[in-house]
Formats: sequence, C-alpha cells, structure tokens
Amino acid sequence: MKKILFILGPNLNMVGIRDRYVYGTETAESINEDVRKKAVELGFELEIFQSNHEGDIVDKIHSAYGNTDGIMINAGALTHYSYALRDAIEAVQIPTIETHMSNIYAREEFRHKSVISAVCAGCIAGFGKKSYYLALHAFSEML
Repeated sequence: MKKILFILGPNLNMVGIRDRYVYGTETAESINEDVRKKAVELGFELEIFQSNHEGDIVDKIHSAYGNTDGIMINAGALTHYSYALRDAIEAVQIPTIETHMSNIYAREEFRHKSVISAVCAGCIAGFGKKSYYLALHAFSEML
C-alpha cells in the first residue's frame, strides 16, 4: 500500500472557525476524516500532520525520506515565504503536490506567489476540501 503524508500548515487547524467566508464552516477534523476515507478508497495509507511551526513541518518532511511515497501539502501562509520548506521538499525528492482549499490567486496579492510550487509536481487550489481529493486522484495516477 502506498503511503501519503498529508501536511497542513499554520492555522489550518482552525478551518471552520476562521475566515468562514473563505474556508466554510466544516471543521478541520471533519475534513481530515473525509480525506482519510477518500485515501483509503483509493488504496492509500494516509498520515495527517498539522503544525503551526515551520521547523516542525521541515522536520516532518525530512522524516518522510525513505518511507513515504508522496506528500500532499497545504502549507498555509508558509507557501508564500518559507524557503526552508521549499528546500526541505526539494531535498527529499518525494513527489509532492501543493494544495489549497481557497483559490490563492483570487485572494490578497501577497498570496499569489508560491515559493514551493517550483519543487512540487503540481498545485491544486480553489476547490475546498475537494482540492485534497483531486491531489489523491493525481497520486493514484503518478505513483
């Protein structure tokens, strides 16, 4: 069974509470459970990791080396400025898909730039929790 590491960055534990007009009212826990079910349907083992701390996320990416087949990441605000996260993704050479629930290009201008996109296999944004489903489907074709 292929293993996918699903990483959620800062403030994504607050989905359903913060910015409801952007993210909706469904809780992070509910979304994670739905994504886990979809992963199982597609034949994946899914590990979900959320942290509000950049270094913890970098460490988690490093720990995936050699034992994870794919990384799905919604890096939250780190997407736009974390060169440490970019370098960690590049270093492990694990197929990675950048995901966002919101369309980052329809939001504030500072969100339009992703420093991690260049080291990811692709980016899926703007479809709510279905962005995560689409990434899982992409992995089913890639892996």
